[in-house]
Amino acid sequence: MNKVILMGRLTRDPEVRYTQGDNAMAIARYTLAVDRRFNRNNNGDDQNADFIGCVAFGRSGEFAEKYLRKGTKVVVTGRIQTGSYTNKDGVKVYTTDVVVEDQEFAESKNASGNGGGFSGDGFSGGFSGGSRPEPSGAGDGFMNIPDGIDEELPFN
Repeated sequence: MNKVILMGRLTRDPEVRYTQGDNAMAIARYTLAVDRRFNRNNNGDDQNADFIGCVAFGRSGEFAEKYLRKGTKVVVTGRIQTGSYTNKDGVKVYTTDVVVEDQEFAESKNASGNGGGFSGDGFSGGFSGGSRPEPSGAGDGFMNIPDGIDEELPFN
């Protein structure tokens, strides 16, 4: 099985090109900076992220072109694909890319506007807007349930 799941931030805006012909297809390339969970050496000098090349075709490429920008935090699922080519100097170059099958926002638009920091509400889901129940005024983290609702629950 060849399955990759990554969460990281775009290092720059996606580079998008279109194929030739009647049915032009978008091909978007971007690099994700993915934080490493652990650091072997406790020095601050070590690289703490991996920079992983991603390529999205078709509608995924169009999505990347329209919505993804430098610094956007995304979750990407896809597969690893290796390849090679000979550059203009005659040197064989080996490549490894993640071919994107799905990509989603990993934080709300407001959180990314804060420089990608913690939004303070403990939520960084892939959508913005909508309504969520507010916690009760007591600060215990539980939602207030109106009286009389017990009879409506199907698992009594």
